[in-house]
Amino acid sequence: MQATRDTANDLLTGIAGEGARLRDDQWTAIDALVNHRKRMLVVQRTGWGKSAVYFIAAKLLRQAGRGPSLIISPLLALMRNQVAAAQGAGIRAVTLNSANMTEWEEIQASVIGGDVDVLLISPERLNNPGFRDEVLPHIARAVGMVVVDEAHCISDWGHDFRPDYRRIRTLLAELPTGVPVLATTATANDRVVADVQAQLGEDTGLLRGGLDRESLHLSVVRLTDTTQRPAWLAGHLSQLEGSGIIYCLTVSAAEDLAEAMEAAGWNVAAYTGRTEAGERERLEQALIGNELKALVATSALGMGFDKPDLGFVVHVGAPSSPVSYYQQIGRAGRGTDRADVILLPGAEDRDIWRYFASVSFPEESTVRQLLAALTDEPQSTMKLETQVDLSRSRLDQVLKVLDVDGAVRRVRGGWVATGQPWSYDAERYAGLAHARTAEQEAMLDYERTDGCRLLFLRSQLDDATATEPCGRCDNCTGRRWGTDIDAAVAARVDSRLTAPGVRLTQRRQWPTGISVKGRIHGVEPGRALGRLNDIARGPALRELLDNRDWRPSHPWQQDTWLPRIVAVLSDWDWAQRPTTVVALGSHDPAATAQVSALAEAMAGVGRMTFAGTLPVRAGAGEVTAQNSAYRVMGLLDRWEMEALTPVDGPVLLVTDVVDTGWSVTVAGQQLAERTGQPVLPFALASRG
Repeated sequence: MQATRDTANDLLTGIAGEGARLRDDQWTAIDALVNHRKRMLVVQRTGWGKSAVYFIAAKLLRQAGRGPSLIISPLLALMRNQVAAAQGAGIRAVTLNSANMTEWEEIQASVIGGDVDVLLISPERLNNPGFRDEVLPHIARAVGMVVVDEAHCISDWGHDFRPDYRRIRTLLAELPTGVPVLATTATANDRVVADVQAQLGEDTGLLRGGLDRESLHLSVVRLTDTTQRPAWLAGHLSQLEGSGIIYCLTVSAAEDLAEAMEAAGWNVAAYTGRTEAGERERLEQALIGNELKALVATSALGMGFDKPDLGFVVHVGAPSSPVSYYQQIGRAGRGTDRADVILLPGAEDRDIWRYFASVSFPEESTVRQLLAALTDEPQSTMKLETQVDLSRSRLDQVLKVLDVDGAVRRVRGGWVATGQPWSYDAERYAGLAHARTAEQEAMLDYERTDGCRLLFLRSQLDDATATEPCGRCDNCTGRRWGTDIDAAVAARVDSRLTAPGVRLTQRRQWPTGISVKGRIHGVEPGRALGRLNDIARGPALRELLDNRDWRPSHPWQQDTWLPRIVAVLSDWDWAQRPTTVVALGSHDPAATAQVSALAEAMAGVGRMTFAGTLPVRAGAGEVTAQNSAYRVMGLLDRWEMEALTPVDGPVLLVTDVVDTGWSVTVAGQQLAERTGQPVLPFALASRG
């Protein structure tokens, strides 16, 4: 028997309430999946009702005697909301994720036993050895439908490509004939649509709608001094209805901005990749319940977060892609008549874009080095770190890509080589880099355009229905936000953002697989004047570091910077006050001279002994490795400890910039070991 639209509407009332009815395009998708067992790609704006389509289809297939549906979703927030929605329609939905690890065995048994209608998993679960080998084969044999949510992640041309999503291609190829497949996304241009369709199969149907959002009112606010954005936001937040999301480009920027907004009296909280899973759920519920005015978030709060009455989305700093920007602003105004969308571009945006672009897929020689290190004996990521010059995050990413390509395989205990030939697709990687650059330029064009802003974004997504201006954005209406800043609010915000210094991340354990082992002793927590990506301090710190011509008589010592350094030292909660200052030499003579002048000035103003500069040994090359094990190995015999004068009392170790933190850690530990005194690192700036 075929499923009917009336039956589907009955299920919809359990999800959306009495009186809810499927639109024609929603029923078209359900009919194709349930009655015709097709593969469908649905590209529709956020709020269109994609989750209702796949939940109703899943239930109808179960009623027809089919097995449970497998939904692959990228974020825990999405999974939590989906499970709650499914229960309202009488659908038995469960999820496997990092937040319910203690329940995995019980959940997997329920799936295998046929007691579940829908199983939601993350794409990473597809390559968990236990799930892949023990649970997935059973599901693949009996699955009623496979749903790939946020399907643009399948395509490496998409704005949020995830290598684990590519494994879905293998899963789909192994499905029995006649198993329907649904892929959904709100953010896919023509190129991504074609790529996803190719991976799903040549007979995949496409249901693509317009991307207009009648509730969204888009604006761009360009401040002459972009360091004033926190003060502007704190002063104008009362004009934004309801509660919302304030997006930042980096974790540190989000944390700093949240503190600044709190100092101005706003009830906000930071939500980033550093936020623990349990705390994330609590914060999401606080925002949904309007207990917070805003979450100050990175992209960690993105796909799947569902608050229909979200009143605004503000970006303090522009994403590097108009497509990504559209995806994030789509969180707002799903169930309201109006939602404000404001972009506050920053002077540091391009630098941040360049940084993220720099950590893309590595050069072929590095990948070949990794492949050469792999054997048929499992090796952990930690062990592989000592054999190839890649940071942990990049190593994980490359291994996932190689796994999808069939060159390596994840097994219990780590990674092994498959022996399959692998070729480096240089042309594709170059094409991706070019596409990313074009996206960045398009984002700048969005900031500068005098045309309709929503029409611009829709055109970037190749929306064929985008022909008429929205009539709501600042360019269409001529109504713009003022750039006025309340002096009292600015003072409160500035006092928090410019509070003395920031903490440096303390390294506590040596990397495994190298000559030094175990815990690190003698190096205390450190401080820096600020971060280079700070909203307030970053631009001035970058300018300071660009001026390498420092002399003992230079005005910076007396006027601008030395008082700030003194403030950090005064605010430092050290156990013992340092009595000696040492400058950390580097491969760059100009930088070493700068740091030496700084250290000598600090010793003078703090009435400490300047013990000299710790020079780099003759012939020692520059250490450029970012991988922890590689970097530490390159730093172990780098400095001439014997060059220092005798040290009496705790040591302040001074440098210019701290990035990974290993230079001050290695030098500091050796200095502590030689002198028997604790070492406290101090830097002008940190990068994170």
